[in-house]
Amino acid sequence: MQRSFSDLEYARKKKVTRRERFLDGIDAVVPWTALVAELEGFYPRSGKRGRPPIGLERMLRMYIAQQCFGLSDEGIKDAIYDSHAIRQFVGIDLGREDAPDATTLLKSRCLLERHGLTQSIFEVINTHLAEQGLMLREGTIVDATLIAAPPSTKNRDKARDPEMHQTKKGNQYYFGMKAHVGSDAHTGLVHSLKATAANVADVTQTHHLLHGEEQDVFGDSGYQGADKRPETRGVMVSWRIAMKRGQRRALTSSTLDRLRDATEKAKAKVRARGEHPLHVVKNLFGHRKVRYRGIAKNEAQLFALFGLANLVLAQRQMPALRGRTLS
Repeated sequence: MQRSFSDLEYARKKKVTRRERFLDGIDAVVPWTALVAELEGFYPRSGKRGRPPIGLERMLRMYIAQQCFGLSDEGIKDAIYDSHAIRQFVGIDLGREDAPDATTLLKSRCLLERHGLTQSIFEVINTHLAEQGLMLREGTIVDATLIAAPPSTKNRDKARDPEMHQTKKGNQYYFGMKAHVGSDAHTGLVHSLKATAANVADVTQTHHLLHGEEQDVFGDSGYQGADKRPETRGVMVSWRIAMKRGQRRALTSSTLDRLRDATEKAKAKVRARGEHPLHVVKNLFGHRKVRYRGIAKNEAQLFALFGLANLVLAQRQMPALRGRTLS
C-alpha cells in the first residue's frame, strides 16, 4: 500500500519513543494468526446491505492498544488521532480513512464479553507461550490483588456497585474487587484467573488457581490451611505456604529456627515471581481501578490484561525475539 506524506515525514525522524518501542514489542509477540482464527467465527461478516464491518484484526489491535494504555472507548479513538505510534499499530492512515468510532469499539468489546472471548484470548496466548517452552507447569504460585471500585453514590442508581464489597488490609479499608491469579512458579506467567468481591478470602479460591499438573504450590500466609479445605483435600501437591508473621518473628537463633527462616526466604524468592504480572497490570497498564460495574465484565477485562501481561513478561525469553525489549 502506498504510504501517505505524513507517514513518510514521520519515518524520517531520528528518535524512537518509548511508546513506539512498546507497541513494536507487543506487535512482535502477539500470535495474531491464532487469535484471529479463534475469534473470526463470532465476528460479524459483511452483508449485502450497509457498510461492511471493520476488519477483525484491526478491531483486535484497537482493543489491545486500549487495554495496554488503560483508555476508554472514546479515549482510544482520540489516541489514534493524537498518536502516530498507535495509528501505526492499529493500521490506520488518516489520509485515507477515519478511525473507528467509540460505538464500534463498544459493540466489539461487548461481543467479546458476551461470548467469553477474552478468556479465549488469554488461553490462545498461553498456548502460544507453552509452545515456546515458557509454561513449565511444575509449580504454581497463588496470589491475589485488590482493585478499587468507585465508592461514590453520585450516579444514576444512587448506590455503590452491589457486586463490589469492602475489606480491610492492615489498617486500611478498601472497596472493590479481587483478582486471584495462579502463576507458573518458574516464569511467573499467569495460567489461571478468578475475580471475586474484595471481601472474599484468598484461601477460598485456591482450587480455581490450580491446573492439576503442578507438584508444588506456593502462597503467602493468607493461604494457610489451603490443604485442609474440602475443595483441595484430594490435591496431591507439596504446599509451600508462608508462615504467619507472628510465627516468623518468634523464631530464635537456634539451628532449627535458622533453617526454618532460610526456608521462608527461599519460598519468598519463588513467590516474588508471582508479583511480576500484577506489577505489569497495575503499574505498566495502569489498571488500579475497575472500569465497569459488576464482577463479570471486569473479569472479562482481566483475562485480556493478564494475557497481555504474560506477553510483556515473556518477550525477553522468547527465542525469536531475544534482544528486543518492552519498556
